[in-house]
Amino acid sequence: MPMPANPEIQATGEALAATLQSLSGPRPGFRPVVDTEGHAKGILLQGTFEPTPQAKALSKAHHFNESSTPVIARFSSSTGNPDIPDSDPRGNPRGFALRFQLAETPRRVHTDIIAHSIDGTPGSDGKEVLRFFTGLKNETVGEYLTGHPKAAEFMNIPRPFPASFAHQRHYAVNTLKLVASSGAETFIRYRFEPVAGVRNISAEEAAANGPNYLFGEIPKTLAEGPIQFRLMAQVAEEGDVTDDCLVKWPETRTMVELGMVSLRAVMQHNEAVQKYIIFDPVPRVDGVEASDDRLLQYRAAAYLASGLEHRKG
Repeated sequence: MPMPANPEIQATGEALAATLQSLSGPRPGFRPVVDTEGHAKGILLQGTFEPTPQAKALSKAHHFNESSTPVIARFSSSTGNPDIPDSDPRGNPRGFALRFQLAETPRRVHTDIIAHSIDGTPGSDGKEVLRFFTGLKNETVGEYLTGHPKAAEFMNIPRPFPASFAHQRHYAVNTLKLVASSGAETFIRYRFEPVAGVRNISAEEAAANGPNYLFGEIPKTLAEGPIQFRLMAQVAEEGDVTDDCLVKWPETRTMVELGMVSLRAVMQHNEAVQKYIIFDPVPRVDGVEASDDRLLQYRAAAYLASGLEHRKG
């Protein structure tokens, strides 16, 4: 994962990672930022991705053309507290990151998707997101929200408790560009649809289920079969905004199923691997390209700054 070429993007990403860390306090060895909120509590799973014919038609990327690609996935809870109870409402929204392992030799090659359980972020670019979290830190976020109505909408998005990680939809809010072998380009936004269906529970039910009802249930769920998600792509039409992830596309837009994610096992040496792995929202692979989305490069810079920091712990 390369350092940003733009010094301003790098500086903003580092400031965002530091601000998020300050909100939860320093916790050596734990990541201070994943997505738009700290996600220190997490678990890695392993499995496979099997693409559909529609994926091959839209993109020449390796993982959309092979019969199967190994993947690593991370489920996580919000906040920088690695001990936050699953029944704590501050743990919502949840995070889901997926790594496609394209090659191991002669060098490791991968591409990632980073998503979370609500369709939104607090800013259209890194500077806005930094101002939002700085406002949270300084207790002045109301001033920011007054001048940023789309961010105020983000604050009002429901954050329900999932019945399990296998029952939660996830959104990768940034716009990306799929490139076919023919050269045809398609702007898309990813979603992960749970095969088991979306199922939420009340705060009272979550509390009754206990402080580890989500993470503790994973081994039991896997013993009965894989946790599966359909990787979907919402396809932009002419005139749809691609540079601002806070501008949503109509739900009437075409949804294309790109493939099936099947998670079958908890990864060995979980804590050690979590400390090292850095997920990248920029695809960096032939067939899937970054768009003009103004938040995308800032997110990558924040992830890198955060990841390098938690490797030191």
